[in-house]
Amino acid sequence: MTTTQPDSSSPANCPPLEQAVVRLIQNLTFDQLDAPAHAGVSRLMRDQLALQIGTSQMPWSHQVLAFATAQQRPGRSRVAASTATMSAADAAFVNGAYGHGFEYDDAHGASASHPGSCVIPAALAIGEELGSTLEEVITAIVTGYEVYTRIGVLAAPDLLKRGYHPHAVLSSFGAAAVSAKLRKFDAETTLHALSIALSHAAGTTEYTSTGGSVKRVHAGIGTRSGMVSADMAQAGITGPRAFLSGSKGFFRTFLQRGPGDRAEERFRLDQPFEIGTVWLKAYCACYCTHAYIDALRPFAGRRADIADIQARIHPAFNVVVGTANANAYEPKNIEHVQFSLPTQMAFAVLGMGNGYKVHRGYLDGKLDMGPVKEVARGIGITEAPELEQRYPGKFVADVTVTFLDGTSEHVFVEDPIGSLANPMSETEQDAKFMELTADLLGEDRAQTLLATLRKMDPCIKAADLMALTH
Repeated sequence: MTTTQPDSSSPANCPPLEQAVVRLIQNLTFDQLDAPAHAGVSRLMRDQLALQIGTSQMPWSHQVLAFATAQQRPGRSRVAASTATMSAADAAFVNGAYGHGFEYDDAHGASASHPGSCVIPAALAIGEELGSTLEEVITAIVTGYEVYTRIGVLAAPDLLKRGYHPHAVLSSFGAAAVSAKLRKFDAETTLHALSIALSHAAGTTEYTSTGGSVKRVHAGIGTRSGMVSADMAQAGITGPRAFLSGSKGFFRTFLQRGPGDRAEERFRLDQPFEIGTVWLKAYCACYCTHAYIDALRPFAGRRADIADIQARIHPAFNVVVGTANANAYEPKNIEHVQFSLPTQMAFAVLGMGNGYKVHRGYLDGKLDMGPVKEVARGIGITEAPELEQRYPGKFVADVTVTFLDGTSEHVFVEDPIGSLANPMSETEQDAKFMELTADLLGEDRAQTLLATLRKMDPCIKAADLMALTH
């Protein structure tokens, strides 16, 4: 194990990569955040809190709250859309599960993950417990986001291709970093918080084939695990010093390879902030389907003219939404529907939309799936490895539509709606926010919360913000 001599912001006797991660956590300050980082935090906070409120009413969300309530530890951290308060770890578990609970949360393209439903629940819950200001909370959010996503970029696309759920795996690192930042851990304790988090990193995408509402809870599980890792480190428990780059560390055990040459350079603070690249979801389904939805929306209402639809797909994304799924063409539950590329493409062709309304309709048993399955069965999917090579970190779509008259049309989408290059407008973001919050909070209170989030006064307390969510 090669080691370097540390400065006061990094621990001794560990490899350069681990030292670089700890230095990022120790040294990042609010004043270092640039305009894209602040804009990313603003988009992420509005989207995530709206999702926590709206998704709180899903059946599995009620089960998550009942589970947490039955064994909760007392505390001052609030559960969104509720007057209930719990310990920070318990509240973040519930709120993280809410935020990730209906395939509508943010995406980070380069790591194929959803960091918002980890770092925001963790930072707000700990912030409430400590009496932190939004300035402190925002700094911790960015810290956790950068640790989570920069590890995730080094692990992509292999983590997804091997069947892991990147969000479930990476959340423990992100939440541990948030905790270390807000609790002002020294470099040594921070190292152990992160290295203990490795022992909690877990979660596969088998739910895409055989279902299971536990997928809805992956954000909560990972977030709480990262926070508990930090608590263990604070209590003096230690972890492996080469938790990322060691011969049996994260990369070589999860991915069967190292992190890459000079991987530590990715964690320098002079690198662009990943949080400035936040993607928001316009559709209520796995992000791997979004470019294909965009490709087929112009054909809505032309089903009678279409003879055949062929989709070429990135191999890693095929694992999640394509032919690697046992029920891609015959979905039997909501997980199958939201992770079925043929189903989502069929929704688009039939003009049914791919948002909150159609998926709630399916969940409530009010959707006729006969025509959807008929269209889906006529959609072919072929793996195209060159898409991975030519468009790394991008969620592209390559679709050919052939008509009954023998003509065809080829559509390629490089930047789906909601991505950095094709962002949702402020009007669209506000519409999504109100769709998720107005029924529960009432129009006036929802607008008050939205205005507060837009202002993002760094001096207000995290507790005052969370008080507006019920």
